Amino acid sequence: MSLNKAASLDLVIDIIKEKLDAGGTVTFTPNGTSMLPMLRDGEDVVMLKKPEGRLRLFDVPLYQRQNGAYVLHRVIGFDKDGSYVLCGDNQFAKEKGITDSQIIAVLSGFVRKGKAYSVKSFRYRVYVNFWYYTRFFRHVFRSVKYRMFVKRKKKKITDAE
Repeated sequence: MSLNKAASLDLVIDIIKEKLDAGGTVTFTPNGTSMLPMLRDGEDVVMLKKPEGRLRLFDVPLYQRQNGAYVLHRVIGFDKDGSYVLCGDNQFAKEKGITDSQIIAVLSGFVRKGKAYSVKSFRYRVYVNFWYYTRFFRHVFRSVKYRMFVKRKKKKITDAE
């Protein structure tokens, strides 16, 4: 019998914070596609711990937005006021102004298909650097691909009329 049950983070956030404050770790299966290809929607399990001081470049915090939503995104920069600039691996819009008070936990690893990956491993660091430093090229490629798709779709509509 499995005791795992899907629950909104809103329902368990106090328990998560309590466990993290006691020095423990928390695991759950995140939903969404913003961190693809690293984290797969509803498949991978993330392991979170309490942050040790300020976050560093490429850390992946769990934080709460001003609107109440809980999000896992990567630190890609810092503003002059000390706040973080975050962005999902599968996104290009930067989210600015995230402060330490909004940070709940930070990714320490994840599990995919039964295999654990640590954020300290060489393989993970290679992935993060590759993904970050090819961001511009991926953005250009996606924009060109989108424009071609829209052009084809408009042509099909025009041909059908």
